[in-house]
Amino acid sequence: MRAILSVVLAGFLPVAALAADGSTPELIQPGYDAALADFQWTHRPVVVFADSPEDPRFEEQMERLMQGEDALRARDVVVLTDTDPAAKSALRKKLRPRGFMLVLVGKDGGVKLRKPHPWTVRELSRTIDKFPDRQREVEERRGG
Repeated sequence: MRAILSVVLAGFLPVAALAADGSTPELIQPGYDAALADFQWTHRPVVVFADSPEDPRFEEQMERLMQGEDALRARDVVVLTDTDPAAKSALRKKLRPRGFMLVLVGKDGGVKLRKPHPWTVRELSRTIDKFPDRQREVEERRGG
């Protein structure tokens, strides 16, 4: 399973260069140097923490997120990963994870959800769809 995850994640690296031109950001990005303020009012960060990239919960969560890529993009989600507690990234300092943790941050920059175990894209989508700003987005897209 690690080999598959490595190959899939490696497949995202060339596309990350395309996002550097100001177009839509890549769905999955390393969170070591990311700032939540960079996504405020444009995207909903889902931050996935683990103490190691080999953590089975991290691997499971990443697989689930990759399987639901279209649903996440439709909800303006960007996934930030951090699997190095020793690096003491800004995300770790702000969100203070202990081991594996999934954090959903709203477009307003506020923490909306913290989970100590992997979640499905369906569960995340249902949570996001209840946000007032998401409901407003859906109405605007419908033309209402």
